[in-house]
Amino acid sequence: FSRIFRDKFDFSSEVLKDNTFMGKGGAEGSYGHKAHMDLIVTRGKGFRKEKDKKKRGSYRGGRIDFESHSFKFDNSD
Repeated sequence: FSRIFRDKFDFSSEVLKDNTFMGKGGAEGSYGHKAHMDLIVTRGKGFRKEKDKKKRGSYRGGRIDFESHSFKFDNSD
């Protein structure tokens, strides 16, 4: 079910159609990858508990990189 009809929108790039964590460049092996794998299967009330556990100082994720994975738009002005 969706209230938005995707076929009515024109995306400037195929990259913009995927808004998931794994759709971002460099997601595999990144700091948030382990948390993503735990939280993607968690639904309902347990999500908040698991999310808060990941925010504590005892969480050890993957490597922290300083690369930019943002999408660069054309300057068409």
